[in-house]
Amino acid sequence: MTQPSSFWNRHAALLFSLRTFAAAMSAFSIALLLDMPRPYWAMASVYITANLFTGATYSKAVYRVLGTLIGAAGTIILVPNLVNAPEFLSLGIALWVGICLYLSLIDGTPRSYVFMLAGYTVALLGFPIVATPQSAFDIVVARVQEIGLGILCASVVAMIVLPRSVASGITAQADTWLAGARRLGLDVLTGRGSEQDRDRERIRLAAAASEIDQLGRHLGYEVAASTNIAQGLQRLRQHMLSLLPLLGSIEDRKLALNSDEEASTRVAAICARTARWLEDGSRNGQEADALRAALDEVRPVLDVDAGWTDITVAGLVIRLRNLVDVMQDCRLLRAAIADGRHPDSLPLVFRPDRLTMAVPHRDHGSALLTAASVALAVLACSMFSIATGWSDGVVAPLFAAVVGSFLAGADDPLPTFRNFYGLFLIVIAIHGIYLFGVLPRITTLEMLIAALMPTFLLFGWMAARPATARVGSILAIYISVQLALTESYSADFSLYANSSLALMLGVALTGVICGIVRLLGAEWIASRLLRSNWTTLAAVAERKSDQDPFALASLMQHRLALLAARITVVPAEARSDAASLRQLRTALNVLDIRRVSPGLSRRTRAAIEAFLARLASICRAQPTGRLPDALIGQLDDTIAFTLRDSSGEAHDEVLVSLAGIRSGLFPESPPYQPQEIEQRTIAA
Repeated sequence: MTQPSSFWNRHAALLFSLRTFAAAMSAFSIALLLDMPRPYWAMASVYITANLFTGATYSKAVYRVLGTLIGAAGTIILVPNLVNAPEFLSLGIALWVGICLYLSLIDGTPRSYVFMLAGYTVALLGFPIVATPQSAFDIVVARVQEIGLGILCASVVAMIVLPRSVASGITAQADTWLAGARRLGLDVLTGRGSEQDRDRERIRLAAAASEIDQLGRHLGYEVAASTNIAQGLQRLRQHMLSLLPLLGSIEDRKLALNSDEEASTRVAAICARTARWLEDGSRNGQEADALRAALDEVRPVLDVDAGWTDITVAGLVIRLRNLVDVMQDCRLLRAAIADGRHPDSLPLVFRPDRLTMAVPHRDHGSALLTAASVALAVLACSMFSIATGWSDGVVAPLFAAVVGSFLAGADDPLPTFRNFYGLFLIVIAIHGIYLFGVLPRITTLEMLIAALMPTFLLFGWMAARPATARVGSILAIYISVQLALTESYSADFSLYANSSLALMLGVALTGVICGIVRLLGAEWIASRLLRSNWTTLAAVAERKSDQDPFALASLMQHRLALLAARITVVPAEARSDAASLRQLRTALNVLDIRRVSPGLSRRTRAAIEAFLARLASICRAQPTGRLPDALIGQLDDTIAFTLRDSSGEAHDEVLVSLAGIRSGLFPESPPYQPQEIEQRTIAA
């Protein structure tokens, strides 16, 4: 049952906006009281650090402190030593920004903020003090103090004013995700909706799961979350990882049986019963036990005379039992999280040996190209400023570093920068209105706070809503910095016009350079994601990758989440393969086979290893179309060898896994036919 959300949850965006504005004004006021030279940095740091969830604010505060300190150290090293050679200083700052951005993109976790911040902090601190290198140390220390004050205010206010825990956010998202998985299971079992609808739902669920993983990385910073709750959420996430491939396996087997009326009738009743149990929320434990018993009754015996239909029915029944077990485990874990109990006290069916953290996909080639394009933009903007002798032009490379880093995740830089160009025009307009229309009439701090409140409450509210988060954050942060509020009012139209022109030049030049260097765009990145799944499958077959099924499921479902944002450029066939997680399901079947195959005869194990070696070789070639028929021939031989092995649990599990590989990699192939294996060789 969906619980009604509380008043504060319904108005979380407004609460966040009010809380963040209070923290920003507190930081600004304290900075004025302490005579800090640039108090607006304390205000801007609050908007940079603040997050809806308390734990995320703490982690971002830690990362911001680390990034600022590293960037400050880089500034003190680079600027005084290279200030007399501006071309080399520009090159040094550009390389620093590029290297830090590369590390940030490769890391791919919230921790990546440390690297990105360390990169553009050097540009923020270094370019404005080129004319006064002798005061570099004092300016850098003052900036670190101002930023530290902003971080402190953001953290304290987040802790004492209606704190919202990361654990509660993850729990709410996990509940929504599990409800979506149950609906998908219902569609699979009843045949409701089209195959394309189910593919879209799988992609949506993979993207939602990736967001849960990102939020979960802040859990360690949440002092309010108990160890029991944190471990319960990690166990719950591990169980969720198995649901999408499990539902894909069930769907494949149901489709395979549809052509056989007698077999389809055999499983129709149990599928309908499982669907009803899912529709009721999978909360009835007694019905779950009854379902397990009913599934055991309809599971066929896989002896030497078993045909393809028997193997497929057995595979469907086993996966349905897995589905019931996983859903029941999720229900137990969810109840334990609500009660604060430790997950080890629960009678879970699936109990992994270790808690696996989310494994992100890393693309070194794409990260290197992106980092190089931003570094080139910083260098080009800086050289333009030097060549023209435009002193206010240092704003251009500064914003090239900051905006280039913020938008580094865009596949097609030109359209993205074009869209943000309008946003920066709004920043300049609001800056001008405040600078020449509002601030001259301000005489007290109270009046200033009242004048800023409507604008920044709107930006904070936008920053807390997923649809407008990026726009709201950029407006709040950039206008905080551009206003450059200090103890007294001063305005220079020439300086305003020059810095605004340099800002727009920096953004435009960065967009053009990034667009030229990264010309290949989203289609190229999507093709690399698709190829990487085949490479991972080959590594699993060769025993060269992590053999933890949860780590593997996390990695390949993260790739599906990354594909979700680029799905329009993925060819239809590849899109369906990716959405149904064929390579992941094949890899999980390979792991299952390796886990239980020691219980088989030496001859059967040799046949299995020969097949896996050939599978790895073909996957290394990164197939783009239909897999070779010779591979399915060898797979059928392996199934035949296994059928003739001694009966037992290992025998059945290996058969079901081999059948899963066959259904996953060759969904259009005719059913398996009994093989005369004596006349073939193992490596044929």
